[in-house]
Amino acid sequence: MFQFTDDCKIGIEQIDDEHSYLFELLNKAYNLVAEDYHNDYYHQLKEIIAELDEYAQQHFTHEEEYMTKICDPELILQRSQHAFFREKILEFDFINIDSLEEQQRVLMELVNFLAKWLYRHILSSDILIGKLPPLEEWMIKENPCEFTEEYLVGVELIDREHRELFSIVDRANQLVKSYDFSSGYDKIMDLLGELEIYTKEHFRDEEEYMESIGYEELAPQKRAHEAFIDKLENIDLNEIENNPQEYLQKLLEFLLGWLINHILYTDKKIPSQL
Repeated sequence: MFQFTDDCKIGIEQIDDEHSYLFELLNKAYNLVAEDYHNDYYHQLKEIIAELDEYAQQHFTHEEEYMTKICDPELILQRSQHAFFREKILEFDFINIDSLEEQQRVLMELVNFLAKWLYRHILSSDILIGKLPPLEEWMIKENPCEFTEEYLVGVELIDREHRELFSIVDRANQLVKSYDFSSGYDKIMDLLGELEIYTKEHFRDEEEYMESIGYEELAPQKRAHEAFIDKLENIDLNEIENNPQEYLQKLLEFLLGWLINHILYTDKKIPSQL
């Protein structure tokens, strides 16, 4: 039997209760494996798999909602781990378990998977929930590259070009997530080149607009723009070649974070007219 001990508790009542229930499901499967005489477990096994699927849907939703609320930096990693768990449970559901031998094999595999998942996931990931400094809210959105109304500054030209910048970053982000080592590098570099060209055009248009209305904060805007362009022009190509996916992911997080903060805290001050 597997015990839900104090070292498995993370101190959040709802999450701890749901983890305790997962231990119950694990033990339900373990008890079938441990029986001396093996009957036909078809219906019991299907029931356990269905309960695990329902559990995963509810528990992971609750856990991710809580982590979103506190802007927990582990949320992004947790989402991928949760998706892996659900995919694995679905795999079990599609296995043909008509024979007693296959039922026993699947039960053993299910117990081993659940036991490893529980202890590794809870003790290495869930235990950190609420313990780390919070992320900025944009980083834990389902799609942080989506251009939403909160980024509108009220100047049609600037808003249109900001929307296009988000679109380019989003396309680059999707390529990084599904990185193809045979062709991904060239595609990403093409998009980063497109981003650099379009960003320079946008900054020029934005600065011309601010100059046309006599905006007094034009000088600091130009300095900020120059710093961003400098980052794009000085991408470390050696670092990309050594670890392309990791480097590009961090680069895109920086670029998107800079763009969002610049819009929210600087561009939004630009008046539609003076």
